[in-house]
Amino acid sequence: MALECGIVGLPNVGKSTIFSALTAAPAEAANFPFCTIDPNIGIVDLPDERLDFISSIHNPKKKTPASVKFVDIAGLIKGASNGEGLGNKFLANIRECSVIAHVVRCFDNPDIMHVRDNANEAAPIDPESDILTINWELCQADLDTITKREEKNIKTVRALGKEAEKQLAPWNSAVAKIKPLLIDGKCARTADLTDDEKEAVRDMFLLTMKPTLYVANVDEDTVAEGTNDYVKIVEKYAEEEKSEVIVICGKFEADLAEITDPADRKDFMDSVGLKESGLAVLARKAYHLMGLRTFFTGGPDECRAWTIHAGDKAPQAAGVIHTDFEKGFIKAEAYTIDDLRQYKDEAAIKAAGKYRMEGKEYVVQDGDVLFFKFNN
Repeated sequence: MALECGIVGLPNVGKSTIFSALTAAPAEAANFPFCTIDPNIGIVDLPDERLDFISSIHNPKKKTPASVKFVDIAGLIKGASNGEGLGNKFLANIRECSVIAHVVRCFDNPDIMHVRDNANEAAPIDPESDILTINWELCQADLDTITKREEKNIKTVRALGKEAEKQLAPWNSAVAKIKPLLIDGKCARTADLTDDEKEAVRDMFLLTMKPTLYVANVDEDTVAEGTNDYVKIVEKYAEEEKSEVIVICGKFEADLAEITDPADRKDFMDSVGLKESGLAVLARKAYHLMGLRTFFTGGPDECRAWTIHAGDKAPQAAGVIHTDFEKGFIKAEAYTIDDLRQYKDEAAIKAAGKYRMEGKEYVVQDGDVLFFKFNN
């Protein structure tokens, strides 16, 4: 499964505007459905004040952040699971993503047509109905996936008998919990599954099992307050399925992306009471939802944020830098960014007894600063 975040939503909810601001590489944006046909792909640097801090200590020649891959996917309408509109392309593109950023329109603008049930007719602004439209189509696609697997499993049981039934028990119990939810238009990720059940259905890559961020796209008048009645509807829905909501003004973020001077960017954000770009929050949330974590290396030549999976051990982290580091791993010298904040430099960290030596079984923590020793 590709480590990328798919930006999805109904046509004209602001997906491509947000994508363009994220990547500073404008995607085509227009006031009609299906403007985005082939998915636009962008690699976004991950804003991280921890990297900025370690760089302020070392003053390196180069600073390299971690990154997140975003995919702007074609807008979807009712009937997509049956191939309506660009439904088949939409479902194929989203299946390849590991996390979904579901953009929901939370603003009024009579000049921008809102599409829900029919690609050629305007619809009133109704965030919950918009969410349900997309989730319903994803649920129908998942039901189709499960039905096909059930047919395959029946053949397997006929061929292998009771042993196959025993092996399929976790899958069957998981589907018994998931299927009624899908029939009701509710996402599979809301099912209360055991670890064995989650593992049993993992290889089906169910669309509604994917971690989801709801992105409430508001107008410029709402940026300062950070909420409106539409946003509250999205938050209520997301709370019920234990998903997160990020409030973003796509238009504001697009304007902000065009400002290159840091002081001017700060002034522009201060004008609406923002301490941080909404897109920076989106990138960071997507990164963590993908199960990705960051460790750092620092020195006069380069300070760098490296990406690993949550739970990776020290040799795997070393292998991210170079495969030889993993093969010949001896140990990792480690401290944390918080240690560096407190003690200011490595010598003081060592004097305080905070400089650690970690072996092959050490699980790297988000925010570790590491130096690896290895055999050539």
